[in-house]
Amino acid sequence: MDSEFFYPSKEVVKNANVKEYDNLYKKSVENPEGFWSERAKTLEWFKKWEKVLDDSNKPFYKWFVGGKINIVHNAIDRHLKTWRRNKLAVIWEGEPGDVRTFSYHALNREVSKFANVLKSMGVRKGEIVTIYMPQIPELMFAMLACAKIGAAHSVVYGGFSVEALAGRIQDAKSRVVLTADGGFRRGKITDLKGIVNEAVKRSATVEVCIVVKRTGHEVFMENDRDFWYHELMGLPIASAKCKTEIMDSEDMLFILYTSGTTGKPKGLLHTHGGYAVYTSTTHKFVFDIKDEDRWWCAADPGWVTGHSYIVYAPLINGATILMYEGAPNHPYPNRWWQMIEKYGISILYTSPTAIRGLMRFGDQWPQRHDLTSLRLLGSVGEPINPEAWKWYHKVIGQEKCPIMDTWWQTETGGFMITPLPITPLKPGSGTKPFFGNEVAVVDDKGNEVPVGEEGKLVIKTPWPGMARTIYGDAERYREVYWKEFEKQGWYKAGDSARIDKDGYVWIIGRIDDVIKVSGYRLGTAEIESALVSHPAVSEAAAIALPHEVKGNSIHTYVILRAGVSAGKQLEEELKNHVSKEIGPIAKPEDVTFVDSLPKTRSGKIMRRVLKARAQGLDAGDLTTLEE
Repeated sequence: MDSEFFYPSKEVVKNANVKEYDNLYKKSVENPEGFWSERAKTLEWFKKWEKVLDDSNKPFYKWFVGGKINIVHNAIDRHLKTWRRNKLAVIWEGEPGDVRTFSYHALNREVSKFANVLKSMGVRKGEIVTIYMPQIPELMFAMLACAKIGAAHSVVYGGFSVEALAGRIQDAKSRVVLTADGGFRRGKITDLKGIVNEAVKRSATVEVCIVVKRTGHEVFMENDRDFWYHELMGLPIASAKCKTEIMDSEDMLFILYTSGTTGKPKGLLHTHGGYAVYTSTTHKFVFDIKDEDRWWCAADPGWVTGHSYIVYAPLINGATILMYEGAPNHPYPNRWWQMIEKYGISILYTSPTAIRGLMRFGDQWPQRHDLTSLRLLGSVGEPINPEAWKWYHKVIGQEKCPIMDTWWQTETGGFMITPLPITPLKPGSGTKPFFGNEVAVVDDKGNEVPVGEEGKLVIKTPWPGMARTIYGDAERYREVYWKEFEKQGWYKAGDSARIDKDGYVWIIGRIDDVIKVSGYRLGTAEIESALVSHPAVSEAAAIALPHEVKGNSIHTYVILRAGVSAGKQLEEELKNHVSKEIGPIAKPEDVTFVDSLPKTRSGKIMRRVLKARAQGLDAGDLTTLEE
């Protein structure tokens, strides 16, 4: 499997923004400061930096020290001086089918007006505004309006529970919360305002709540605290002229909470300068962004994927962005394919979970649509099973679209291990490190493991997009990410991986997703990929449960493809299939057929929840669960 290559076409290579990898990569790691300095010069700065990297207080690195910038100046203001002012910035489609579009000029108007509204509510530079909205244009306007006036945003995904939202508001000490009455998901209304009302009761700091009218259902509005967005935007305070605040390169742009397997969620802090340089560079090089592209990152702005690759990087690069509010299979499983055809989307970036979910409905749904506008595909969120990769490549990309399988994290701000469009691809591998990044796979002592062996993934060098700290808890930041390899100065990713003979990196999964059976280590991803390669299976999850003899035994949960029925015979067949694909050591103890799996809203399977349920234990913090 490791030696199977898919090569890009001559046409893709000829037209790519970056024509070669090896020499440029070598130069970028020999002189990373030189490389990032060149990339930073492609942005507009109010004042140039004095020093590219300050590493005097490791692991608290600073980038472009002394530089003055604002990410919004680069995402909007500078385009207004060019032909791009009239270019479409955003095409938005709501789940019920309503459509709204905004040029860069119109985007600037909406952002400036809302920035002035926030100022009138007393929002000041450096304070953190909590945003809890569905995927509507106002979510993007709100993020950009905060950044424009120097406030930071904390976006909480619009499906989190009261507890999760209240905890995040309290941690950020937010005085202002931005929300909507509700959003649409699979034809139903999510009552966001009801959740906010409950959360605010537990948060002593909140004084103002601004509400977008999206669904029009009846909601409770408290006098002097709650205001309708549309009413405020119609007042004289909402002038369309608003100065973009000059920020220091290291000033806080946003915090974004990520769930740990234990303890309270961590608010990772990102800054204006380094993040702007890193996200825009990775987006431009990896997805080969051209002016005529129509870019669709089908994530949610509530995740880092949405921050970096729906909002900030595409706008800095002057792209046209598609944003969609609802579910991929509502009302029918061709919703996405219909939209690609309708809007002429050229690049689609989504998660393996979404791909496997749509693959389940068969090839006939995408085949009804003209998908020839696509030129590149992307995958994010977890390792993609080779089977799903091949389906995505063949059925959606019609064998002509390279798949950019990107590995990165909330902590990294942007892609860390990723192909370029010119890279020969291996299904299921993230290929090689992005420019400027040195990665290794090591054992517990920090020694590099032999080729093909599994170990801990580390990043050896700092990069501009890195989170600077955990908000209000610098010690925890050091502890979680740096302590284990402090001596070497390496960042611990928390994932296990292996590097093959061609130097390709294979992410196996979170370190806590590795199963040890009779002394052998097996990645849950390998077992799941083996199950998904069976024609009856659409999705799978594997967990380890304690076993008297083997130490652990493998238990699996399987979602079948449409039209396939479960049964004892199929269960045996699947066990033997895994045994044949990986080896007898990997044969599952049992296979349980299910209709759904517990997942985070970014599509990662929550294996610890399955494990806790199987053992009758408390599943712990479930705030990041989708259902």
